[in-house]
Amino acid sequence: MDLKTIAEHLNASLHNITVAEATQLDITKVAPVDKAQAGDIAFLNDKKYLSALADTQASAVILNEKLAADFSGVALVVKDPYVGFALTAQLLDPTPKPHYQIHPSAFVDPTAQLGEHVSIGPNAVIEAGVILGDNVSIGPNSVIRVNAQIGSGSYIHPNVTIYHSCVLGQNVVIHSATTIGCDGYGYAPNGGSWVTIPQTGKVLIGDNTEIGASTTIDRGALEDTVIGANVIIDNQVHIAHNVKVGDGSCLCGGTMMAGSVDIGKNVIIAGTVAINGHIKICDNVQITGNTMVTSDINEPGVYSSGMPHTPYSEWRRNSIRLKQLDSLFKRVKDLERKALS
Repeated sequence: MDLKTIAEHLNASLHNITVAEATQLDITKVAPVDKAQAGDIAFLNDKKYLSALADTQASAVILNEKLAADFSGVALVVKDPYVGFALTAQLLDPTPKPHYQIHPSAFVDPTAQLGEHVSIGPNAVIEAGVILGDNVSIGPNSVIRVNAQIGSGSYIHPNVTIYHSCVLGQNVVIHSATTIGCDGYGYAPNGGSWVTIPQTGKVLIGDNTEIGASTTIDRGALEDTVIGANVIIDNQVHIAHNVKVGDGSCLCGGTMMAGSVDIGKNVIIAGTVAINGHIKICDNVQITGNTMVTSDINEPGVYSSGMPHTPYSEWRRNSIRLKQLDSLFKRVKDLERKALS
């Protein structure tokens, strides 16, 4: 793709190159600024790497106005170079696109409704009443169960299962081995045995949301599980029944949450966070890795509870002292009583 086309897509200004020259400069891929070669485009938004910028072999670099002022090479000048890099990477994405329409080995129920330019891969199953919008891609071995709906432009990777009656918005991406709409953990104890509670809600997923591989999102028990728009969910995340995730939120790998958690908008949850059931988290909260959330969070801000690693000998000493806290507390209280008497 020529540099002029990329610049127009980013709404970027050209630096040290004319429009005519940019039309003739072909870019083949994105690359790190210190490893880029001719034909590559790189980006930089941190002064720490200015030395790499001076020596870069990239045909062009995406920079902000301040960094571009002292750069003698070709640049695309944007407000946020990292966003510019992401948009450029999308343009030059080498990920193969589906080359089939409906593969002969796929099963499509006669009652399913398929939009235009739908792609269904080998051994995929599209059950009764399913609705697929225009330009939907269903990967090999994926199963879309009865009455599920998938909005236009969505991409379902191989080996995904979407259970009955779940509804996905437009431009949703679901990566491999993810399950949407399986039963939540609903059982009633009955004298040493368990009575299964049918999960009658659905999973609703908003537009432009991307869900990583091997993630599980349970259907609602009575109400629906709801994932908002523009949400990004990492690999191996577990979302239990009746959870609500607000627009623009981010859930990182290994995070898990029990039922009926209510997460606000623009919340960032780092990896391996555990959230108790029926917890409410307000908008604009950040939770750092390995945190255990046991009560509502009602004020925006950054929250933590995980302990950072320490040398083993120090960890052993601290563990022993932690066990002694209760007896130490009692001794201090006893000394206080004696001092006040």
